[in-house]
Amino acid sequence: MKRNFEKVKYYFRRYGIIETLKKILKRIFHITENRMSNQEQYKAWMKNNLPTEKDYEFQINRKFDSNPKISLVVPMYNTNEAFFQELLNSVKNQTYSNWELCLADGSDIENINFKNLFENESRIKYKFLNKNEGIADNTNEAIKMATGDFIGFLDHDDLLSRDALYEIVKVINENMGVDFIYTDEDKIDEKGNFFEPYFKPDYSPETLECNNYITHFVVVNCNLMKKVGYINSKFNGAQDFDFVLRATQKANKVIHISKILYHWRSAENSTANIASAKPYAYETGVDVIKENLKQLKKDAIVEYGQDVPGIYKVKYKVIGKPKVSILIPNKDNIKLLKNCITSILKMTSYNNYEIIIIENNSEKNETFKFYNELLKINKVKILNYNKNTILDNNGEKEVKFKNNLENAKEFNYSKLINFGVKNCNGEYILQLNNDTKLLSKDWLEFFIGYAQQKEIGAISGRLYYNDKTIQHAGIIVGISGIAGNALVNLPYGKHAYFGRESAIRNVSAVTGACLFCRKELYEEVEYMDENNFKVAFNDVDFCLKLLKKGYRNLYIPYVELFHYESKSRGYEYSKAKEERFKLECENFKEKWKDFLEKGDPYYNKNFTRKTCNYDIETEKVI
Repeated sequence: MKRNFEKVKYYFRRYGIIETLKKILKRIFHITENRMSNQEQYKAWMKNNLPTEKDYEFQINRKFDSNPKISLVVPMYNTNEAFFQELLNSVKNQTYSNWELCLADGSDIENINFKNLFENESRIKYKFLNKNEGIADNTNEAIKMATGDFIGFLDHDDLLSRDALYEIVKVINENMGVDFIYTDEDKIDEKGNFFEPYFKPDYSPETLECNNYITHFVVVNCNLMKKVGYINSKFNGAQDFDFVLRATQKANKVIHISKILYHWRSAENSTANIASAKPYAYETGVDVIKENLKQLKKDAIVEYGQDVPGIYKVKYKVIGKPKVSILIPNKDNIKLLKNCITSILKMTSYNNYEIIIIENNSEKNETFKFYNELLKINKVKILNYNKNTILDNNGEKEVKFKNNLENAKEFNYSKLINFGVKNCNGEYILQLNNDTKLLSKDWLEFFIGYAQQKEIGAISGRLYYNDKTIQHAGIIVGISGIAGNALVNLPYGKHAYFGRESAIRNVSAVTGACLFCRKELYEEVEYMDENNFKVAFNDVDFCLKLLKKGYRNLYIPYVELFHYESKSRGYEYSKAKEERFKLECENFKEKWKDFLEKGDPYYNKNFTRKTCNYDIETEKVI
């Protein structure tokens, strides 16, 4: 009862009486939110965001400094004539005119009607191949016909939006040296209805390595095409995945256009409509990743990822046996701490680690008695924040890097972690809350495998509330004006937008409740900010500092933990805590103003910042 009162009091201070009463009434009468469906959101988005006739007129009259020719290459096979006519119309109606369409037809019988459809159009080239070479080699034949500066890949029954090539050329003019461009996409059914928009993140190498999220529409510079080589027929079915991996890794600059410029045909038995229509494509995807890793001289195990088609599990092998220091700040709460440590000792399959309890102002005798019990375990040490000492089963000694004890009674999470990092022996650091419980045996192998790569910064896993709804699946910067955990409250076993809960993903930030990182990176970014973010947003700030240095942060769904959030410190309902939280909010907004204005690169601008569930923004997107 007392805990419920604290929740209400906290919510009242944070959101006011009206929102608090609404929340209470919803609980009492079991009222659920009447949320718009994804399709309803998309219809509203289209109404407010698709170009107008005036926009198209402006595009037609726009004079660019550079007007590159775009060669659209299309592999054909027994193509539906009506769909093909629509494809042709979508290309001929482009607001940018310097293009050519290269058609390589591997159909069983040549359709003479096709030539009649474009006989008066000099920009369209057609070649009947006399035999079907497969989708990869049919595409290669179309590429051989191309004379443009850039090559765009288009399927024989899909459509381009009218402004697709204009937006591509606009990006080419605005980004010197760009040689790989991709766009957002949706699907179109046989009745011409648009649905299932795929708003994608900006270039995300680790995400792409496990899931071809790029798919359509792809445009590459011809010089990059020469470096990469033709489409590999060895991977028919997943040939686009193979090409995109090879091309992005050799590209000078990859640009993502956050606009729906491609419409993927969802006909009966197509992959767009039924994921199981071409199971071989997903099977071949495993081979694509294995080959890619082999070329990069990386050693990893590749498997299917859970039950989402097209998402794969890549687990890198650990090089050597580096030591991991698990840092767990604690004040009393020995029940939670015992639960946490027991799960680590029971579940962890990797052996070279130490557990460092950062003792912080505990007041109960039973806490220190429990510490003495823990010290019987060789892997456990007690680092006393208030005494500048470290205690293990060999006794107590002073630490090398001392904490300023002047404000030692004040809770400062950043100081606790920095104190722990400076006084531990691991090559890798794991920040872990005492109110967590481990669920995955190979968690440290997963973390180390990725963290040992020099481009990787902070990593975290999938954290659950005690009812196993999601508490953390990466952090989205900009939610509610600051930041918020992705996919909060998503039920266990339910899939989010394009399976985002199931995919290894690049993210802007991860939670400090479980944050893994190379120790050297703390020093490089000058540790966690002890002055501006004593309690809130220190993890986000730390991750953004890594991002600014060029490192990439990761969410790994295969590392799973319970996180009994707020049990260790309680809800923030006191006036002092409220004032401190407001101050830290303002500090974050000021420090990361430019980042917030630009937007989280891993969370498409077409998603609303009011929720964390990939809900589409229904208003005008700027």
